[in-house]
Amino acid sequence: MAPSPRGGDLRRLLLLAAAALVFYCGGVEAARPMAKAALQTDRAYNIAHRGSNGELPEETAAAYERAIEEGADFIEADVTATRDGHLVCFHDVTLDATTDVADRREFAARRRTLEVQWQNVTGFFINESSRIITFDEFITIAQTANRIIGIYPEMKNPVFINKQVHWPDGKKFEDKFIAALKRRGYGGKHNSATWKSNPIFIQSFAPTSLIYASVLTDSPKIFLVDDLTVRTEDTSQTYSEVTSDEFLDYMREHVVGVGPWKDTVVPPTRDNKLAAPTDLVARAHARGLQVHPYTFRNENRFLHFNFRQDPYAEYDYWVNEVGVDGLFTDFPASLRRYQEWTAAGRKG
Repeated sequence: MAPSPRGGDLRRLLLLAAAALVFYCGGVEAARPMAKAALQTDRAYNIAHRGSNGELPEETAAAYERAIEEGADFIEADVTATRDGHLVCFHDVTLDATTDVADRREFAARRRTLEVQWQNVTGFFINESSRIITFDEFITIAQTANRIIGIYPEMKNPVFINKQVHWPDGKKFEDKFIAALKRRGYGGKHNSATWKSNPIFIQSFAPTSLIYASVLTDSPKIFLVDDLTVRTEDTSQTYSEVTSDEFLDYMREHVVGVGPWKDTVVPPTRDNKLAAPTDLVARAHARGLQVHPYTFRNENRFLHFNFRQDPYAEYDYWVNEVGVDGLFTDFPASLRRYQEWTAAGRKG
């Protein structure tokens, strides 16, 4: 048995033990990660359309990282699947417009013609093979940012994908899409504490896909709206039909908002000026639905003459006169600057 310490030695041991405890607790406190800045919810959402793709190639890691640096609230992606069932982020169904695959003889045999949204499309399809950013990598970019960043993934061409891609377990594209989100912690109703920790909007142009997904997850969903004369890929109805009062009453049970092409909200005239706004925003808001129009771009050819080549004037019109709740933009830095300037003016 070791000899008992003397009184002075005991006091020294107790002091050393106390100091060690303070050091340990301080170390634990210092090791805790700092809380991330929360997602802003008091103004229209800044949604980076395929990343900051006005500056960098769309749907790339660099474009998404730049969008976060530039102040985006959400980063948006088109999610599709390769032929072997991997979920990736890519807008087009073919690689022709964004790669040199058509010039490479070794891939010539992969050129095919398939039906996509009621039309025959010929080219080199994304569901053949390609090394591009995966859905999981896209999520990681958002979740490892230094503030809370929302994601806004689209179930892209679900009818086409379910025809062309067959998973061994018999699951559908929508099943795989939602399962991938759940693995990374996404879920919860809009503005719930769970949602605010991992913000997400799930979007699709196909109403039946959104209805199917609403059974799988309570994450908020947005029904995208194309030109009113275009037919939906699943029900073959025009978007004029599916934005009727009756259809919006039905969809409000499954979605929290609509994402219309902005020309369906405020149609342009032949001389590139704005006509009177339609009542779509008012009808959506009357049903408690948010409105997130697309796509806002800085280039002059995309700006109506009313705005005198000023993208900030366009943002001001849509936020304050039309009254939308979020905006898909190719230039998230421009939208952030507009929001900062107008917020400063309100405070002043």
